Amino acid sequence: MDYKDLRKEYLKHSLELSDLDPDPILQFKRWFHEAIRAKVDEPNAMVCATVSKEGKPSCRYVLLKGLRENRFVFFTNYNSRKGIELTENKFCSLVFFWRELERQVRVEGMAEKSTEEYSDEYFESRPLGSRISSLVSPQSAIIPSKAVLEEELKKWSELDAGLIKRPVHWGGFEIIPDRMEFWQGRQDRLHDRVCYQKKLDSSWELFLLAP
Repeated sequence: MDYKDLRKEYLKHSLELSDLDPDPILQFKRWFHEAIRAKVDEPNAMVCATVSKEGKPSCRYVLLKGLRENRFVFFTNYNSRKGIELTENKFCSLVFFWRELERQVRVEGMAEKSTEEYSDEYFESRPLGSRISSLVSPQSAIIPSKAVLEEELKKWSELDAGLIKRPVHWGGFEIIPDRMEFWQGRQDRLHDRVCYQKKLDSSWELFLLAP
């Protein structure tokens, strides 16, 4: 197979300025709910791109767990690579891709840690196994073997569930957007791209971008 022969035409939808809500968060919610109705697999999966203090980028998939006060929220180990990079450099970006709808949303902004109360609330809502994994996994650290984690998991699983509390190194990040782009695949690669840019008065400017 030759990579250059992998092609797909996008024919399902179009995107016009007149179709969009002036508030990008409301527009995101509209598209997100359409993705759910279209039975997109894990519609809340998003690429999170961060940059180290040395200027080296890295990215990975995380799961959107809330839109809180117009902020995109996900949870992680603060000592992981992304946690450290977001602490050192708050600028980051998110990308959603809903293949079934031929749509993409890009979010750029700054990250802030969630309050301890909000992180506690979400942690308590997680399945017990996920809570224990947050305690035993030193995310992104080198480990001698998987058996080390499995032994720790077994040890914590034998405790009363009421003793499993959120560790201080685990919690939420909230991305405060200042730029959002909505992309709709179109025929012949003439894709529709609409960008929202936050102005100094916190209102949003809306404009088209060339594909």
